[in-house]
Amino acid sequence: MSIGDTLAEARRQAGLTITQVSQQTRIRESIIRAIEQGDYSPCGGDFYARGHIRSIASVVGTDPAPLIREYDDEHGPPGAMRAAQVFEPATPIRIREPRRFGWGKALAVLLLAVIGYGAYHLVSTHDSHSNASQTDTLRPTAAPTPHPSTRASASASARPVTHAPARPEAVIKLVAIEDCWVALTNASGQQLYEGTILAGNTMVWKELHPVSMVIGNPGGIVLTVDGKTETLSTVQVDTVAINPSSKTPVTMGGPPGTVTAVSASAS
Repeated sequence: MSIGDTLAEARRQAGLTITQVSQQTRIRESIIRAIEQGDYSPCGGDFYARGHIRSIASVVGTDPAPLIREYDDEHGPPGAMRAAQVFEPATPIRIREPRRFGWGKALAVLLLAVIGYGAYHLVSTHDSHSNASQTDTLRPTAAPTPHPSTRASASASARPVTHAPARPEAVIKLVAIEDCWVALTNASGQQLYEGTILAGNTMVWKELHPVSMVIGNPGGIVLTVDGKTETLSTVQVDTVAINPSSKTPVTMGGPPGTVTAVSASAS
């Protein structure tokens, strides 16, 4: 019996519908239906497929361990994103050593500065002599008095410039009570942040456009949007969509649909 058949049979024996399983696991009904039919493409990758299998198995009352082993036998062991790598940095940080500034470059910069100053001084002296000679030949003239109608039109045209209203901004704050893994992508699927946040640390993002957060171990974090604490599920992986214009986070469940961290600070 396949993984999907096992989960479907356990669900029927438990007297649950796909809708009820979706409500308890926060996984979309279409994904649950596809898994029961042996189609894992809507999961978004092996990492999320394993997480969905565990969540569904725990709800329908069956042991997920044999199902995960069967999945690994069919699709290979965890690769780019194994469960053991959830709490490891996805991208190593490279520290570049500062390059030495050679004396040759310093002398070249100094020489260019001296040449520029000499040229500026020469041009300024020439302009001052020219202005002095022109002043001797010019006679003072009375400035024309503006007509009243001209004054009225000038004051009428001087109107205050209106500025476009500032775009709404969502301030997303994540406080790690336990080690967790976070991926942030924008609406076009571009990854803005991916990595592990250790317990006791805090991350802050300021976003002007809709973003999606995939959170590993959501039960070990406190997530706030504009100071409002959001309720997350207790499954191993949860997905939250945030739209700055509405300021209403939506918990989707499952893999990211498609958020760069603007700022980050450690508490």
